[in-house]
Amino acid sequence: MIDRRQTVFGCGALGAVAMMPRDARADLAALEGAARKEATLTWYIAQLDAERAEQFARAFTKDYPGITVSVIRTTGQVAFQRLLMDIKNHTPQCDVFSATDISHMPILKDRNELTPFSPENAASLLPPFARLSDPGNYYITTASRYFMIYNTRQVTAAEAPKSWPDLLNPKWKGKVAFGHPAFSGCTGTLVATLRKTYGWEFFEKLAKNNPRIGRSAVDPVTLTTAGECLVGPASAASAYTGIDKGNPLGVVHPADGLVVCIAPSAIPANAPHPNAARLFMEWLLSEHYSRLAAADGSEPLRAGVAVRPDEPLLSTQKILSLTVDEIRKDVPEVIEQWRDTFGS
Repeated sequence: MIDRRQTVFGCGALGAVAMMPRDARADLAALEGAARKEATLTWYIAQLDAERAEQFARAFTKDYPGITVSVIRTTGQVAFQRLLMDIKNHTPQCDVFSATDISHMPILKDRNELTPFSPENAASLLPPFARLSDPGNYYITTASRYFMIYNTRQVTAAEAPKSWPDLLNPKWKGKVAFGHPAFSGCTGTLVATLRKTYGWEFFEKLAKNNPRIGRSAVDPVTLTTAGECLVGPASAASAYTGIDKGNPLGVVHPADGLVVCIAPSAIPANAPHPNAARLFMEWLLSEHYSRLAAADGSEPLRAGVAVRPDEPLLSTQKILSLTVDEIRKDVPEVIEQWRDTFGS
């Protein structure tokens, strides 16, 4: 059972990781056979952009030919509300739900809306991610650090912000891009964490800088790449995917601390394709998926999977954290504060 008072991610959380043994690959033949009879599954996903989510879905199908994945990619809070509407209307559609707000999972568990399942591959999760999972209910399948980015064509490394309060500098007026906590689960966690660190005064000052507010946490990457904004927060997965495409993006790990967005996955109760869902959960916890995600900038979830060569180890960075209970309580509060302050 997860201790909801435990911080989502703390400094030094990766200690002793190197000592974790690598488990043998799980024998999933029987499950694969049952999944092939169902032939498809639907994945509600928020932590990846649509392009990468579809690429991961195709990678699964390549590993398990004949089983396709229907990707429903929205922002985290929208995905959760969609799932709740499916439940309310007794019209189950989702087979695997991947949240960007970890507090969504205890809510679903408390309502008995999760299918009990213990993936064999969960045994290989690194200790920090294993501790944040709730065995038999949900498991961490993705984790991505949130830092700051800047447009390298218009901002030099020396000029780029070095800490979160640097975004409040008047020189960035009209040039800061931000997601929206009412839509993006990871943005909600980021906003709640910065409120805890600096107070709501941080966002009142940010509002005076007239930021461009999108919905998804991917929007700051899009706006900064286009030069419509020059700086803003971004996930490593979105930022490094853009950098790999040759986009003009620079990365800053804030001196005052970055935020790690933890994304758990689970099988909703009454999933239409339960065996395909179980196989997909095994795949999300597999070495193959961990390597694919780490290549994009997400954190490796298993021993033996390395971070990108151009990405500093998370254990070398200062991290700002909230507990799961704090996220569950604080995110709805900051959504209301955000609307009062930014009018949207």
